[in-house]
Amino acid sequence: MSKIHVFHSDDQCLEFDSVPSGLEVAQRIGSQLAKEAVGFRIFGNKEIFDIRSPVEGGWKIQIISLKDPEANEVIRHSAAHVMAQAVQQIWPGVKVTIGPVIDNGFYYDFDADFSFTEKDFDRIEQEMKKIIASDLPLRREEWHVDRAIQVFKDLGETFKVEIIEDLKREGQQSVTVYYQGNWFDLCRGPHVQSTGQIKAFKLLSVAGAYWRGDEKNKMLQRIYATAFRTQEELDEYLTQLEEAKKRDHRKLGKELDLFYFHEWAPGAPFFTSKGSIIYLELQNFLRELYIKYGYQEVITPQLFDVELFKTSGHWANYRENMYFVDLDHKQSAIKPMNCPSHCLLYASQLHSYRELPIRYADFGRLHRHERAGTMHGLFRVRSFCQDDAHIFCTPDQLQGEIAQFMQFLNEVYRVLGMNEFHIYLSTRPEKRMGTDALWDQAEGALEKALRSLNYSFTVNPGDGAFYGPKLDIMFVDSLKRLWQLGTLQVDFNLPQAFNLYYVGEDNAYHRPVILHRAILGSFERFIGVYLEHVAGHLPPWLCPIQVAILSVTDRVRAFCLDLKQKFMENGIRVLFDDRNEKLSFKIREAQISKIPYMIIVGDRESQNQQVTLRLRTGVDKGTYSVEQALFQIKNHIYTRQCDL
Repeated sequence: MSKIHVFHSDDQCLEFDSVPSGLEVAQRIGSQLAKEAVGFRIFGNKEIFDIRSPVEGGWKIQIISLKDPEANEVIRHSAAHVMAQAVQQIWPGVKVTIGPVIDNGFYYDFDADFSFTEKDFDRIEQEMKKIIASDLPLRREEWHVDRAIQVFKDLGETFKVEIIEDLKREGQQSVTVYYQGNWFDLCRGPHVQSTGQIKAFKLLSVAGAYWRGDEKNKMLQRIYATAFRTQEELDEYLTQLEEAKKRDHRKLGKELDLFYFHEWAPGAPFFTSKGSIIYLELQNFLRELYIKYGYQEVITPQLFDVELFKTSGHWANYRENMYFVDLDHKQSAIKPMNCPSHCLLYASQLHSYRELPIRYADFGRLHRHERAGTMHGLFRVRSFCQDDAHIFCTPDQLQGEIAQFMQFLNEVYRVLGMNEFHIYLSTRPEKRMGTDALWDQAEGALEKALRSLNYSFTVNPGDGAFYGPKLDIMFVDSLKRLWQLGTLQVDFNLPQAFNLYYVGEDNAYHRPVILHRAILGSFERFIGVYLEHVAGHLPPWLCPIQVAILSVTDRVRAFCLDLKQKFMENGIRVLFDDRNEKLSFKIREAQISKIPYMIIVGDRESQNQQVTLRLRTGVDKGTYSVEQALFQIKNHIYTRQCDL
């Protein structure tokens, strides 16, 4: 029998008589690594495999141990099972459904005939600690689907039965089950070796959630929690979580009177006059740069015959996320994206290679059907607007356009004080249009551009759009959280689907390439992210109210009204607080409203035609002439400076 060779991450070649498990590989490397191992990863693949899974010959693998940050994902998988076991040991009648790992934590959905509250958390956590202290080994078994259906049916776990029956209909013959002690659950893994490897966890909150995210299904109870490799990591995260609660954009939006939602328009935010100022200032900022970077702003329809979306591929790949309406006895759709309409606009005229690139920018409103259980403030809505643009260029122009996009993005992010971001190259998804040859060409173009521009990037396999691969720009906010905002997608498929062409230098027809791009993404999502990033302290140029004039006495009212008029004539958004309140109260109110500048006027200032300038940070800038104060504030706002 031939030997099995496995390569470890340090290029060490290990030889086995039969196919080893990940744990057996770890044991061969060293006893300490084997003790701390929780999974393994194949080089070039971000997926973490269960430590009990077989390692095929020729693989080069990395053992994931408790010392590696990636171990948190495995720990959270197992902590979810520990939480579910604890709940069922305390309340045996509770049914378990699903318990996935999410960003920075995990949750489990339960079906119970009573309501969980945070008062129950201590009891659940104490039971979890007992399970962890027992250091129960986790055992993985593979069951035939029929056996699994019968076992979970006998237990009354109807939700598990539904999941397995769906898998059986899809052709799956077996499922994996994990035991810890006598308790077990359906799961793909990966999991730790034993419950004792879970060192630090915390239950966080409870919420309602529809089974499988469908509002037509039963409402379940979702307990959110988290787990980390060490108590220090957990404590740091909990501190960050408290800060995030203070910065929650929904809380800030209400406090600053920026936006609100109504049950009659789910997923469609109302922006107040103050919120609309932020929205429009961002658009105006981009409009100025569109002139600099050679974009043409266009306006396209909202409603189209479904034939448009059948041609574009949205009907086949995206229709579950779209809204449809019968119009003149024909089915029409509200656009979820601008790209198909921009293809029609491009096709309305004959284009020469001399005209390319053509860059269409569109602030049109878009609508996508998000499930009721998935919407979250401004982060996920059904009605929104993007800083959307599509670039029609020749293949030879592709590298230059990608470089210009990154230059444009860097300029926008610099002005907004968004100094850190990561780039992910998202490659072809399983559900896609076009040939592999076109996808090879598109993915190669993005990778070539990033390397030539000296940008580091991470490959994100399978996460591209259905029509092309993309760059995802992941902004790192002040709490070190990642947010996907900007994107650039290379598309060879839509030009072919819409039979788009240009006349080349050789007088022959050629296909253009389309670049789909956004820098901020949707304005709704961006405003939510940015509010949390700056904790509501917007740059002065974005603030709905930029200056608050605070009077000390009614005797200076006339002077304050003249000041207000002067500031307004200079395009500055100003509020005159003439309430009969103490100055300290007015200052505190202005700071709570996060107004960047306060102009304080008392008898002395009025008599000398001066003002005292104070910042929302609490810094007293001293006394200035009206013209000096106006110049400083105006210059700061007009140059879009980020800091006070």
